[in-house]
Amino acid sequence: MNNAKQLTLGIEGMTCAACATRIEKSLNRMDGLNANVNLALEKATIVYDNGQYQTSDLIEKIHSIGYEVAVEKITLNIEGMTCAACSARIEKVIGKMDGVVQINVNLAMNIATISYLPEVRSLQSIIDKISHIGYAAAIKEENAVKEKDTTKNKQIQLMISILLSLPLLYSMVSHLPFSSNIWMPHLLMNPWFQLLFATPVQFIIGWHFYVGAFKAIRNYSANMDVLVVLGTSAAYFYSLAESIKTINNSSYMPHLYFETSAVLITLVLLGKYFEHIAKGKTTEAISKLMELQAKEAIVLENGNEVYVPLEAVKVGDLLLVKPGEKIPVDGVIVSGVSTVDESMITGESLPVDKKTDDKVVGATVNGNGILTIRAEKVGKDTALANIVKIVEEAQGSKAPIQRLADRISNIFVPIVIGIAILTFIIWFFVVDPQNLPKSIEVAIAVLVIACPCALGLATPTSIMVGSGKGAENGILYKGGEFLETTQKINTIILDKTGTVTKGKPEVTDIINLNHRDDLLKLVASVEKMSEHPLAQAIVQYALQQELQLTDLTEFIAIPGHGVEALIENKKVYIGTRRLMNEKNIDFSPIEEQLIVFESAGKTGMLVAIDDKLEGIIAVADTIKESSRNAIKALKDLKIQVFMVTGDNKHTAKAIADQVGIENVFAEVLPEKKADIVAELQKQGKIVAMVGDGINDAPALAKADIGMAIGTGADVAIETADVTLVGGDLSHIPKAISLSKKTMNNIRQNLFWALFYNSLGIPIAALGLLQPWIAGAAMAFSSVSVVINALRLKRIKI
Repeated sequence: MNNAKQLTLGIEGMTCAACATRIEKSLNRMDGLNANVNLALEKATIVYDNGQYQTSDLIEKIHSIGYEVAVEKITLNIEGMTCAACSARIEKVIGKMDGVVQINVNLAMNIATISYLPEVRSLQSIIDKISHIGYAAAIKEENAVKEKDTTKNKQIQLMISILLSLPLLYSMVSHLPFSSNIWMPHLLMNPWFQLLFATPVQFIIGWHFYVGAFKAIRNYSANMDVLVVLGTSAAYFYSLAESIKTINNSSYMPHLYFETSAVLITLVLLGKYFEHIAKGKTTEAISKLMELQAKEAIVLENGNEVYVPLEAVKVGDLLLVKPGEKIPVDGVIVSGVSTVDESMITGESLPVDKKTDDKVVGATVNGNGILTIRAEKVGKDTALANIVKIVEEAQGSKAPIQRLADRISNIFVPIVIGIAILTFIIWFFVVDPQNLPKSIEVAIAVLVIACPCALGLATPTSIMVGSGKGAENGILYKGGEFLETTQKINTIILDKTGTVTKGKPEVTDIINLNHRDDLLKLVASVEKMSEHPLAQAIVQYALQQELQLTDLTEFIAIPGHGVEALIENKKVYIGTRRLMNEKNIDFSPIEEQLIVFESAGKTGMLVAIDDKLEGIIAVADTIKESSRNAIKALKDLKIQVFMVTGDNKHTAKAIADQVGIENVFAEVLPEKKADIVAELQKQGKIVAMVGDGINDAPALAKADIGMAIGTGADVAIETADVTLVGGDLSHIPKAISLSKKTMNNIRQNLFWALFYNSLGIPIAALGLLQPWIAGAAMAFSSVSVVINALRLKRIKI
């Protein structure tokens, strides 16, 4: 799709996995469209051709199959309208914006009521658009409402259902073997009294089940609503027929199941309520992340401190951050020295020293110093906003293992209905001939116990909790499929610079063969054009010596070899043996010294000026404190570890020996890293590539799992499947461990969901379960799956 666009919509009305599958199938039948529906998050992610479909087409399709799209409604005060043409213009322009479902502008009251999709369109973008066309808009707070049911409404509905069902539940005692000694008011056994209590539960509180069932059947499908409606309606209407038989026949003893229908609906509501509460806890990671950000910032304007809302901060603003305050946005320190607690972003508890020119991340906490920072990223561009986005996308995605549950749930409900009908026939004609009440009772039990909710929730709830747990520890999975694949890794390739090492090398030695006074100045002037960490180390060293760098006439970077430049009419070459060989420059006189540097883990860069060798500048990059322990942890997990670097084999081996890596690929050109990944994959290995630089991006994309160090280049993070925030290599074994534990949790959920139905249906069909007990078991199964997923919040990784 040339015009491919991704859209996420909140879906209301789904009750089980069959609903999610039905929506997915209906949408995927549309040409050029791919949909992924997540039951636990109640969201649909749709990739479609923007030229072929409008957002309204997709919403209409979802409506047509019986579900609602979650929208928010907001009322804005509009200033500047003078006539009907003004209101018409606002309606026309805003109405065409993606994500705006409906707009109504009232000229007399100067207000606009807008329904929009929060996943697609932010309110601020709507306000900005109104401002762009010449009007002022502001939120009218008292009219802002959400169209989703609140937890309080669910509580009230549940409580009413419980109060109406309790008298009926007590009447069930009369059916028990030991009921002869239990006081039972005669009124409770009156069929019309039971009808009075059961009817509101069946047709008022339970009406949404009928609506859902009707929409499902209308679209040639079936879901949990169909099972509930079939079961409770059979009980209710059979009881109603029995009650009618008592008219003019006071001696007739009716078989009543009003309590079955009412209690079943109440138990389903109870299960859904507990499920709603439990599912809310699965997204706590997102809530906690959102709560981290500061609410306001101190902007420095003409030397004055001005407190402004966080939303008002603009790129380039100078912000004052006092001791103990949260850093409002991503930026760079202009002045001040302090320590910063970055644990909420990286998961690391130790504060980080910060000084002028160091970068800081929004939502981290300043220590004892006063900092002045310049805002570089605000709003949705901050690191925290990107982390939230990644976690949300991961929680909304599907792991491949969920396809099994989707396939089963797609055919599950029709099969259950078939089993229930067959059960009724066998009981009525064979097991207990002509005993209609017992046959109905057994069939109802089969219908009710077989709800596929637990099956539908088994995978997404664990994915949501697992990805949230990862975010709390500085591990960001970009999707459920990556969370699943990570546990399969058996080979890891680590880039050296910035991954195994800190990526902040320092100049250690300078060999000036001809004692040139301008050697360091010329080299630093050339290297200032390069972004390579080794080059920057030389530049920083020269500036510390207070050398004045000069401009270049020409500059050419040769990846994997070095650089060449023309400066002050001198041709300068800086780089590897390979570069010197290509330029026919003899470096044999200092080959031995070069090897000495490399054996000590230093990188020696050869310098030639006007085709004459002038010396070596040696730079050393220190190893990260976490590298050795992380590599040992990976080996303990039986994972083979490789290191890849463009550095020479002597330096590479020295670094590898220090951290315990036996397998090294040295002198590898950037474009060849992906080839190494491919070669290992051909050997049947599941490969993860870990890197931080732009030149790592192809290898990250090629690997089965690409892991980007969060301190690295944006393009590397964008290409990777997993981001390790903060750059600590100990996050790698943690990511693998979390993946394994999450997948084990999913397997447990799927096993118990399938085992529950496999065991429950035959027990119910044998007549060993009362329908209300089957209803309680069904409710418990869904809640138990979510509770089991929540155990991931407490695991150690």
